Amino acid sequence: MNKLYIGNVSEQASALDLESIFEQWKIPFSAPFLVKSGYAFVDCPDEKVAMRAIDTLSGKVELHGKVLEVEHSVPKRQRSCKLQIRNIPPHMQWEVLDGLLAQYGTVESCEQVNTDTETAVVNVRYAAKDQAREALDKLNGFLMENYALKVSYIPDENAAADAPAMGNRRGFNPRGPPRQGSPNLGARPKLQSDVPLRMLVPTQFVGAIIGKEGATIRNITKQTHSKIDIHRKENAGAAEKPITVHSTPEGCSSACRSIMEIMQKEAIDTKITEEIPLKILAHNNFVGRLIGKEGRNLKKIEQDTDTKITISPLQDLTLYNPERTITVKGTLEACAKAEEEIMKKIRESYENDVAAMHLQSNLIPGLNLNALGIFPGAAGGGMSSPVVSGPPAGAQAGYQSFGCSVFGGEVPFWASTLSTSSSPTLSGQVESETVHLFIPALAVGAIIGKQGQHIKQLSRFAGASIKIAPADGVDAKQRMVIITGPPEAQFKAQGRIFGKLKEENFFGPKEEVKLEAHIKVPSFAAGRVIGKGGKTVNELQNLTSAEVVVPRDQTPDEDDQVVVKITGHFYASQLAQRKIQEIISQVRRQQQPKASATGPPVARRK
Repeated sequence: MNKLYIGNVSEQASALDLESIFEQWKIPFSAPFLVKSGYAFVDCPDEKVAMRAIDTLSGKVELHGKVLEVEHSVPKRQRSCKLQIRNIPPHMQWEVLDGLLAQYGTVESCEQVNTDTETAVVNVRYAAKDQAREALDKLNGFLMENYALKVSYIPDENAAADAPAMGNRRGFNPRGPPRQGSPNLGARPKLQSDVPLRMLVPTQFVGAIIGKEGATIRNITKQTHSKIDIHRKENAGAAEKPITVHSTPEGCSSACRSIMEIMQKEAIDTKITEEIPLKILAHNNFVGRLIGKEGRNLKKIEQDTDTKITISPLQDLTLYNPERTITVKGTLEACAKAEEEIMKKIRESYENDVAAMHLQSNLIPGLNLNALGIFPGAAGGGMSSPVVSGPPAGAQAGYQSFGCSVFGGEVPFWASTLSTSSSPTLSGQVESETVHLFIPALAVGAIIGKQGQHIKQLSRFAGASIKIAPADGVDAKQRMVIITGPPEAQFKAQGRIFGKLKEENFFGPKEEVKLEAHIKVPSFAAGRVIGKGGKTVNELQNLTSAEVVVPRDQTPDEDDQVVVKITGHFYASQLAQRKIQEIISQVRRQQQPKASATGPPVARRK
């Protein structure tokens, strides 16, 4: 997005006139100006320079009696679903912007763009072209707190490919996460981290952090190039309030240090003698990896930064609060260093999960990953709207686009309504599946949770029935978890169980969680799963990296079904399960015409 369109150009203007204006305002350009009748084009060295040119010149600079209009140059075929919104009030709450954007359609992604201006800039992608058009028409010039929004198209590199399939259907979601960036930018590094910094601060310091008429928080925002949300109206009467910082890792750390300095000064001024610790909020899915096996990672951070770090207990988690509180005690300098190390570890965990999802999501057939709610539409953003309603707890505000560990979690903003596009039966209904997953016997307590709370929350989150079968004997080393539900529910439930075993250190930090799963297939389809001379099952193992075994000489059960055993890590197991279900569906479809040709299907004799 480094090519600019310059509109409202006077007929008398020449390329030299435009060059002199750019030079006067110290805006570099990388190619000659292409001047047409009433408009012109020019290339800037990079996106940041292009943004500066738009902010500096558009609607502000006059040439031969005409005020220039400067915006991104977007080919007609790429004017589709992506918009850039500029001149957003600097202290605006993300929730307000989310609500405004959602009035015009489904927002698939909303990414903050780091600029040198005081006002904020975001790139937004709508689900459909007509929604983006309506947002452009209604929001361009819209006044927010005395700031007039400026909205324009930006190149939508998916437009040409998506147009035939998408049409103008409202709420359409393309498969997989949206691509980030523009073809012109190459391997430009991310400007903003996908992971916001979440802090808890004593309520009595919130006023000092905001400052008179918001001056202090605006100053921090400007100096650290960050967006800071103080959730002061939430949890009325609470002793502490959450703060969310959206920026680069360096910007987050700088903002954190500034906030700690303000709190320390305020504590001295108000004669508060007790120590003011740094409190960081982190999603529970990442805390196990932060702690490390036997607490090694946390101990190392403590030693390297000369701090004392404690983490709130699992019992404090609720359905609407998936975060743990990490309390850091030490000098201001030590706490600042600890924040950098803690957030570095959390970001690494998040990025590993994202990489795993990107690598595997397109390999699992018959599964609508968009319906899972496990992965956000705004993979690179920080502001996607919640997809289900729930209490507007400050503790969840920073995770509405980010709390998306590949293993899921009991979080209300993930989708609760599952798609019916996966594994339809011949009657068009989504078929429920039953999977027997075998876990270490010692892990049963962690899966059930205190008074059964964890397994109940997991069942609600996944939309599946989850039961733990009785032990085979006193010395049984494994227990069977019976999971019943459609494909998306299976993915979410099994993924969360795999993740829980990793978090609770039932497997080493460098050890993959590999579990055995049993699925039952109709005996008439078992031969197709095996294939001639074992060809299909061998191909299945090569494709999925899972071990797939169909035990020989099985006697079908009362439902005329036999067991297929699958062993592997989460994605390997899921891919194998889906492939096998696909084979079963193919066999059933092939049998259906025969049944319909002779009248109604006859029930199978047991």
